[in-house]
Amino acid sequence: CTMVPTRALQAQLSASGFQNLRVVARGVDTKIFHPKHRNQAIRDNWHADESTIVLLSAGRLAAEKNLDLIVHTYKALLAAGRSVKLVIAGDGPLRASLQSQCPDAIFTGMCRHAQLAPLYANADLFLFPSLTETFGNVTLEALACGAPVLAFDCAAASELVEDNHHGWLVRGESHEDFIQKALAITENPANLFKARQFNQERSPQWDWQ
Repeated sequence: CTMVPTRALQAQLSASGFQNLRVVARGVDTKIFHPKHRNQAIRDNWHADESTIVLLSAGRLAAEKNLDLIVHTYKALLAAGRSVKLVIAGDGPLRASLQSQCPDAIFTGMCRHAQLAPLYANADLFLFPSLTETFGNVTLEALACGAPVLAFDCAAASELVEDNHHGWLVRGESHEDFIQKALAITENPANLFKARQFNQERSPQWDWQ
């Protein structure tokens, strides 16, 4: 067979004439990626109190990841008066540019799994604006740690995120729709709390077993 990560890719390849396609599910080590890593001491280091909404982005800092949308979303939330802190995990050619655009953001650099898990667990909203993924394992890692996800309705998000439960899906590819969705979500922090509770209760379902 030809193994593919999502049903969408299975349909796309099937339409191109490929046969015997099998979707192979993915998982994470939920002993590492787990909500238990949420710790106010970590948030204190970020100068984020209980009322602060911590936004997290994780992955390679490169143009194909659509990271300009992270910047625009963050600035739109600030302009709307939201109390937000942006944490960006990863490294790559866009790091210097992102740091110049978001000097108040926290840049962690490259992280191993054990370093990433607490970042997810202490985030209030995981932003994933990429449109070029075949899967996007960071979505799965974030969910396993309890973090609500805001992503376009493609790749792993389409497979894993139940809209308004695990997080929120943006149909199409509009940057403005993504930003407006972030504004709507964060208008009432209870939305984030409810999604986090939903994900925390379901963390074990993402284990490899």
